[in-house]
Amino acid sequence: MEPDQEFLEYVVKRLVEHPEAVVATRVIDQMGVLLTLTVHPDDMGKIIGKSGKTAEALRILLRVVGMKGNARVNLKINEPVGGKREAEFKTVDQAVDELP
Repeated sequence: MEPDQEFLEYVVKRLVEHPEAVVATRVIDQMGVLLTLTVHPDDMGKIIGKSGKTAEALRILLRVVGMKGNARVNLKINEPVGGKREAEFKTVDQAVDELP
């Protein structure tokens, strides 16, 4: 496991209630390194934080870790199935379906 991925898992597992559900995958492309984080649906709020502050801090720290290895590191947080945003979209879709 690469240092940036290891760092992300280490930090996130200490923030959440369900550390066993934390999965970080790492892909390298022309834009740099992309870390994709998946957590338990109940832990999404802790990872995003108020107004996205926790997610923003994680991204900043990962950029610093990446600089040490001369890599540009980006973080994507997967929305879990049944998450809040999915419920919001279903509500909007239902409202559109009900239009005359």
